[in-house]
Amino acid sequence: MSKHNDTWAPDDDKGTREFTSMTIAGQLFGIPVLTVQDVIGEQRITRVPLAPPEIAGTLNLRGRIVTAIDMRRRLGLPPRPPEMSGMNVVVEKGGELYSLIVDSVGEVLSLDGELFERNPATLDPVLHDVSMGVCRLDKELMVVLDVARILDIKRDQAA
Repeated sequence: MSKHNDTWAPDDDKGTREFTSMTIAGQLFGIPVLTVQDVIGEQRITRVPLAPPEIAGTLNLRGRIVTAIDMRRRLGLPPRPPEMSGMNVVVEKGGELYSLIVDSVGEVLSLDGELFERNPATLDPVLHDVSMGVCRLDKELMVVLDVARILDIKRDQAA
């Protein structure tokens, strides 16, 4: 059994890939399912003074402190309306847990590698910087996010 590659790219083998689907500001996104540690509903978030704007704060997940990232801010999208609750997709990087705050979480999609393409030239530059490629589904385009790049907030601020 081969080890899963979290840095999937459209040129990789054309086998089936599984993605956790989510929506943010009406756009469909996906992340490799094996990067997801947990999916939880809206949580109480504690603000962190002087944190970058994309950092919503921290939350407590079964005794562990988790950094919460507002994906709308991270992607330069309009803020979520106050009446809309969010969801938390918990991912891990370097032994630390992070919560990606999204509008909603869909199902796990098992998709054929033939459906994937490199980022089109017309893709928004912010999305281009944090995605591995796109998948054209029947009725919409799913942007496949690169979790490592999403979490690399310091790098983006230095640029």
